[in-house]
Amino acid sequence: MAKAVFHKHQRVFVGPVGTWALVEQVKPHWVKDVEEPIRVAYDCGLGRDFTADELAAEQADNVEAGHWRVLRAKNKWQTIEECAGHPFPGTFPVVVTEAMDWGGWRVPAAEYDRDPHRIEAQGRLLANSPRLLEIAEQLAAMAGEDGDLPPALAELSRSAERVLKDINTKPGKTGGTLQSHAA
Repeated sequence: MAKAVFHKHQRVFVGPVGTWALVEQVKPHWVKDVEEPIRVAYDCGLGRDFTADELAAEQADNVEAGHWRVLRAKNKWQTIEECAGHPFPGTFPVVVTEAMDWGGWRVPAAEYDRDPHRIEAQGRLLANSPRLLEIAEQLAAMAGEDGDLPPALAELSRSAERVLKDINTKPGKTGGTLQSHAA
């Protein structure tokens, strides 16, 4: 007999398609005079039903973010005069995520030229992400420690928990089992 492994509205990774989806409908297949369904299929809105072994639940992946920072890289393709309208003419931001001054996030020159102010703001946001993550973790922990929070703070804490769940999950390798991996 089969039991449902996933539930409606659960976020799952659909292996055959290679994408995340929500379970829209749980479809048990019943047989007359049998108390439990013989199999269960899941409709994820992707054109066909999937079995539990084709789906994977989210799993926690707690990874240390480290100290990120924004460095300035020299623009090799344009002179300072050609990019005089940029916030920092002759350079572009590089978010370094390693202890050494390499490794991290970079943006193509054409994308930077399209909207340099937006890319600069994104670079600052990326560089400060580990600190924002710490704040979200502390805020989420407040709800666990003190169940008597003001309503506004309780809602912020729940929002922080949802954000942390999105950050700390990755697709699982097996259907229905949660596996925690420490880095």
